[in-house]
Amino acid sequence: MIPNLNIVPFVSVDHMMKLVLKIGVERFLTELAAYIEDDFRRWEAFDKTPRVASHSAEGVIELMPTSDGEVYGFKYVNGHPKNMREGRQTVTAFGMLADVHNGYPVLLSEMTILTALRTAAMSALAAKHLAPAGADCMALIGNGAQAEFQALAFKALLGVRRLRFFDIDRAATEKCIRNLAGLGFDMVACGTAQEAVEGAQIITTVTADKQYATILTDNMVGSGVHINAVGGDCPGKTELHRDILLRSDIFVEYPPQTRIEGEIQQLPADHPVTELWQVITGVAKGRREPGQITLFDSVGFAIEDFSALRYVRDQLASTGLYQELDMLADPDEPRDLFGMLLRAAAPAKMA
Repeated sequence: MIPNLNIVPFVSVDHMMKLVLKIGVERFLTELAAYIEDDFRRWEAFDKTPRVASHSAEGVIELMPTSDGEVYGFKYVNGHPKNMREGRQTVTAFGMLADVHNGYPVLLSEMTILTALRTAAMSALAAKHLAPAGADCMALIGNGAQAEFQALAFKALLGVRRLRFFDIDRAATEKCIRNLAGLGFDMVACGTAQEAVEGAQIITTVTADKQYATILTDNMVGSGVHINAVGGDCPGKTELHRDILLRSDIFVEYPPQTRIEGEIQQLPADHPVTELWQVITGVAKGRREPGQITLFDSVGFAIEDFSALRYVRDQLASTGLYQELDMLADPDEPRDLFGMLLRAAAPAKMA
């Protein structure tokens, strides 16, 4: 796409927004979910490691690397719940793809918006394999920056059109309803989490506080529901009462990471879980019976970000929505990097 070796395509926030709007949010989510599903089907081809995390009292900064042997990818991402009080995003991110065979980057991209999209696409993809057939009503508990993306992903992939919202901050719920107005939803603002889950076949929890929390208690979860637990994603941060986990069949992305960061950090290290890639490939069963409680213990994994970056890169040639970033030193003679520096000084002297 770009013949000059020093140039790397860069997708800025502005270009990402234009790309999403050009494609359409629901189509973007659907196609992104297909890319993730394709990569999960070749799960064993990827390098896998729990993300490298630097924790502090205020939040966490993480690096999420993976490679399929041809392309290497990583994401930088933070999670700082206190940021909202300071007018900042709780989560920000950027990511990169590189050619494994020469180590040269082939894409640099913002991933704050892209992470929100891939998280929602991953949730809906998991629900496609785990939720009750014909589910059309979802409770959304936690109505912050991720909520609308979740709603649109579940509509696009599963046909969910009835939404029941709850947040301890009523303004967040009002924001969601305002943003999703006219997009085909029947929406109800609820006064409690208990009220929100009434009649819902899918329950999505997506709260941000960095603490052990009990967003759902055992008595709130009836038989046959699918729980999409998104908010518990680092050590010491959970959303579900332990008794819910004991009643559920639990599905995860990558157990060594989820046991550290997910809801299952509350359980013994040998508690049985099923890896989602096994369900997608038919190696393991997902939903087996109507009364089964399924739980997707979502923490986010590097392969999903790899898929998202791969999807974005595939859109660039046809859309042109990127900048050319002069990122790599490319001397005429590879061994003469210092000479390149000297030659750059010569025009300055002449001037």
